[in-house]
Amino acid sequence: MSILIYTENWDGKFKKVSFELASYAAALAEQTGKQAIAVSLGEVENSELEKLGQYGIGKIVTAQDKRFATLDNKAITKAIAAAAKQVQAEVIILSHDNLGKAIAPRLAIRCNAGLVTAVTGLPESLNPFIVHKNVFTGKAIAHIKIEKEVKVLTLAYNSFGLNEKHSSVEITSFDPDLTDSDFSMEVLDTTKVTGKVLLNEADIVVSGGRGMKSADNWYLIEELAEELGAATACSRPVSDEGWRPHDEHVGQTGKIISPNLYFAFGISGAIQHLGGVSSSKVIVAVNKDPEAPIFEAADYGITGDALKVLPELIQAVKDTKNQ
Repeated sequence: MSILIYTENWDGKFKKVSFELASYAAALAEQTGKQAIAVSLGEVENSELEKLGQYGIGKIVTAQDKRFATLDNKAITKAIAAAAKQVQAEVIILSHDNLGKAIAPRLAIRCNAGLVTAVTGLPESLNPFIVHKNVFTGKAIAHIKIEKEVKVLTLAYNSFGLNEKHSSVEITSFDPDLTDSDFSMEVLDTTKVTGKVLLNEADIVVSGGRGMKSADNWYLIEELAEELGAATACSRPVSDEGWRPHDEHVGQTGKIISPNLYFAFGISGAIQHLGGVSSSKVIVAVNKDPEAPIFEAADYGITGDALKVLPELIQAVKDTKNQ
């Protein structure tokens, strides 16, 4: 029996989320006495695969098939299920991103497994197998028991962290026995975001709301983000107004993020917004309304005009970096 993770790659490279999954699997393997194994689909060099060994993965099964680059849910599900059967996986873990959320239910059905999404920590009990997750926009924690022999989990972003645990890696190839009919998706065009920190990968996020008053003032958000090496985000009204692109919208109807540090400038803190950011480790809020709901969720708060606070904060960061 084993612990299996699916490590998604981007153009043959792994990102932080893959190493967080590896760290989680290694810790779970130690807790259960099982082996932590990764399945990699698509063209990835051995030198890149071996990086997973830095986080406790002892074995990698890989299918070097360029057709996986289309991220076809059907094909990936079938391949992971084949790998799980081959290594006798008891727990299968994916990231709680768009691909993981699409694949996990399919995989649970195919493997006759129990499913829990957005898990935020290691099992609190192995027999029975109980894991926990945040519910009600982070206001409560659900403790969920899985009674199936096989378990499928998706791990919430930035909920476990990176734990280096160097180990030697055995890399083997496997054939998931897929045909062209399993790849029903065709990619006609791809547009990639470059030159900016991605929201889902960011440790620090600088976000703005209608309190920024105009898209013309967004240079302040971007300048602070650049100084901090952070990603930029916004509330839904901002993206609806066209001040910022929709891929920066965080909240229940946007992206769910869990950075280590989240700045909210001019955001009132409606429950829909907090539902997407409440898992942040630290929240810093700036709003001129002392009764704004965002202050109830914030660890630190400043009552003031975001347009006046931001320049002072930017200068303070610059002064600190120059010391």
